[in-house]
Amino acid sequence: MKDNSVDDTDKLDSSVQNNPTRQRQQHKEDEEDGLQRLLLPDARDLPLIPPSAVESNFVSYFAPDFIKPGHDQYVYRHANGLCVIGLAPTHVAFKDSGGITAVDFNVGRSDRSVIKVTGKRKKNAQQFEPNTALCKVCTNDGSYIVRCCVKGSLLEVNDRLIKLPGLLHSSADREGYVAIIMPKPADWLKAKGLLLGLEAYKKLRDC
Repeated sequence: MKDNSVDDTDKLDSSVQNNPTRQRQQHKEDEEDGLQRLLLPDARDLPLIPPSAVESNFVSYFAPDFIKPGHDQYVYRHANGLCVIGLAPTHVAFKDSGGITAVDFNVGRSDRSVIKVTGKRKKNAQQFEPNTALCKVCTNDGSYIVRCCVKGSLLEVNDRLIKLPGLLHSSADREGYVAIIMPKPADWLKAKGLLLGLEAYKKLRDC
């Protein structure tokens, strides 16, 4: 018994192949279908919780017990090479009674908050070592030094923390970051070997 549906499909394919106008229309329809699938993905394929801005734009690394026990810091690496430095959620400062009360960028031989980097060549940027102090975080029980974690040029510090130290409590991984560092590729590779990825860090701290 002859399958008429197969014959009809063959005729349709043949008519498309022999008609340039129809070919262009078919190609356009295929492109529109592909674009619609890209812009409107199947809801069943979407994650239950959308990724955060940090998860979307950065790769997260951590320096646990940096210099001293409990001094956990994060290094968020952007695709352009910039590294955002801040306090990891398990940093010992968050465990002190009364929380963080002040942030002081006047450490070492200079006040980091007055350093102003300008232009594409990053004029005035200072080259710091991984253990160079960025600021001092104060609590009712003591104070803690926050360090660079990676060797590179200091592009800016988050001087909002001077007036709003509470940002470290409410959004340490976003508005409460401490500084932005630009390491050279070779220096980054060296630093990366000493850092932990997100999953390894979670496993280490059981968080």
